[in-house]
Amino acid sequence: MMITPVVLCGGSGTRMWPLSRSGYPKQFLNLYGESSLLQQTVKRLDGLEQVAAPIVIANDEQRFLVAEQLRQLAFDGARVVLEPVGRNTGPAISAAALIALRQDPDATLLVLPADHVILHKERFREAIQRGLTQAAAGELVTFGIRPTGPRTSYGYIRRGEALIDADSAYRVAAFVEKPNLERAEQFVANGDHYWNSGMFLFRADAYLSELEKFAPDVLAHVKEAVGKSRQDLDFLRLDPESFSAARSDSIDYMVMEHTQHSVVVEAADLGWSDIGTWSALAEISERDAQGNTFSGDVVALNTRDTFVRSEHRMVSVVGVDNLIVVETADAIMIAAKDAADDVKKVVEQLKAQGRSEGQTHRKVYRPWGSYEGVDRGDRFQVKRIVVNPGASLSLQLHYHRAEHWIVVSGTARVVNGEDIILLSENQSTYIPLGTPHRLENPGKVPLEMIEVQSGSYLGEDDIVRLQDNYGRVQFS
Repeated sequence: MMITPVVLCGGSGTRMWPLSRSGYPKQFLNLYGESSLLQQTVKRLDGLEQVAAPIVIANDEQRFLVAEQLRQLAFDGARVVLEPVGRNTGPAISAAALIALRQDPDATLLVLPADHVILHKERFREAIQRGLTQAAAGELVTFGIRPTGPRTSYGYIRRGEALIDADSAYRVAAFVEKPNLERAEQFVANGDHYWNSGMFLFRADAYLSELEKFAPDVLAHVKEAVGKSRQDLDFLRLDPESFSAARSDSIDYMVMEHTQHSVVVEAADLGWSDIGTWSALAEISERDAQGNTFSGDVVALNTRDTFVRSEHRMVSVVGVDNLIVVETADAIMIAAKDAADDVKKVVEQLKAQGRSEGQTHRKVYRPWGSYEGVDRGDRFQVKRIVVNPGASLSLQLHYHRAEHWIVVSGTARVVNGEDIILLSENQSTYIPLGTPHRLENPGKVPLEMIEVQSGSYLGEDDIVRLQDNYGRVQFS
C-alpha cells in the first residue's frame, strides 16, 4: 500500500506571537530543534515504507517559503498546492485526495499538520503501520494522544469499543470540544479520552465517499477547483473562484463527527505537542534546576519557572516567577504562563490598530533572499539586503524614490538603466528615480548589501515590475 503524505502548511500561529506572524508563521520557525517545524514534519517520514512524494498544501503568500525550506532539505519531490484562500482542513484535504487519485487510484493519505512536534519518531512510524490495517479496510483512522494532563486547549476523542484484532485501536464514541478544566480533569481520570492530534490516515476514495454524503456542496466546489487548477512554476494553483465558493470547515466538523461508525482512533504515546502556546513549548523544553528555559542572550537572577527567548538583544529577568518573555527585533512580549493563550488577542489588537507588527517581522523573506529594515526617518529608510547565490530581484522601477546600493560582501550584477555593471565589496551605485534597474547575485556566496532609499514615498507598493523570474504580478 502506497502512502501519500499530505502536509497541511496553512495557519498563522497567532498565539506564538511575536515570533510567529502571518507573514512568517510558526511552521517555518525553528521553535524546537535545529530545523523548522515544517522541515521536521517532512523528515519524520524517513523510515516509513512505500511513501509517495508528499502533497504540501500552502497559501500563495508563503509559497516561496515552503519551496526554500524544502530545498534546504535537498527535498525536491514534493507537490506544492496553493490555496487561493484559507478554507480550513476539510476542503484542503479534499483537494489533496483528488490530486492524489490522479496518480494513484489506490492512494492512502497520511494527513499531517506542519506545525507539530513529535519527540518519539519510532513510535510515530509504528502507529502509522498499525493504522494501515484499518485504513486498508476503508476505515478513517485518527490518531489520539494519551493525555499527560488536563489540557483545556485541545479537543478530545472519547473511545468506544476496542477492535478485536488491534490492541491500541478503538471505535470513536465521540469527538469532544475543548473542555473546561473540570471536565478535562475528568477525562484524564477516566482514561477513555485522548487528545485529538489532527493527524489522519485513510484511503483517498474512502474520505471522498464520506464527504459526498455529508458535504456534497464542498466536494463539488473542490472538484471544480482541482479540475481548473493550473501549474505555475513548481506550484499547482487551485482555481480561485471555485475554491473560494467552498464553505470553510474542519475535517472533524465536515466529516468525522458525522461518520463515527467508520472512524477508528489509534491510541499512541508519541511525545506530541501542537505547540499551540508559548506555555506548551515551555513544557517540552529542557529546564534548569529552577525550572527555567533560556534561549539567546539572557541574564537571570532569582528567577523560577520562567521561559525567556531572546532573538536579538540581551534580556535580563530579576525576581520573577512563572513568566513567558519573548524578544524580537521590533517587539517584546511578556505574559504569565497561564495567560499565554491570550497572546492572540494582542495580535487582534495590533490588526485593529493597523500596525505591521502583527503581520511581518523587521526581516522579510522573499524568493530571492531577504531584506531587513535598519533605520527610517522622514523621506529616507535604510535596509540590509541579502540575495541568494544565483538569484535576482525583478527588473523594476520606482516613481517616488531613488536608491543608493553599497555592497558589503559578495558580488552584485546591476542593471541600471542602459548600463550593466559589476560591484564588489565596498563599491556602490546610485539608482535615479524612475530608472529601470535590477539586482542579481552571479556568485556562489550570498550577496550582502545596504540600500538607502530617499524620496517622497517609500512604501513597498511603489514597485513597477517589468520582468520577474518568480511570476509575481503584485509587489512582494
